[in-house]
Amino acid sequence: MIKANEYFEGNVKSLGFATAEGDSSVGVMEAGEYTFGTGKPEIMHVIEGEMSILLKGETEWKTYKAGEHFNVEGNSSFDVKTSGQTAYLCQYR
Repeated sequence: MIKANEYFEGNVKSLGFATAEGDSSVGVMEAGEYTFGTGKPEIMHVIEGEMSILLKGETEWKTYKAGEHFNVEGNSSFDVKTSGQTAYLCQYR
């Protein structure tokens, strides 16, 4: 079953789906700043564009471009800044 998700007044939209490895979502973010909470650990893959990330407990922003990924701990949060539309794949593990 595919699940449609919309966040931040429609500025972030994704489609959730299940795979043999676990749940995932693929989506697009408009330019902006967002804070996401996590339940499970996540692997975020940047598909197109770039996003700057500030993980909980860290003090320095890191930028990830298309083809790169980063890990987020479960039961945590992370801040995101995008300067243009950015596509991503999020794997929940």
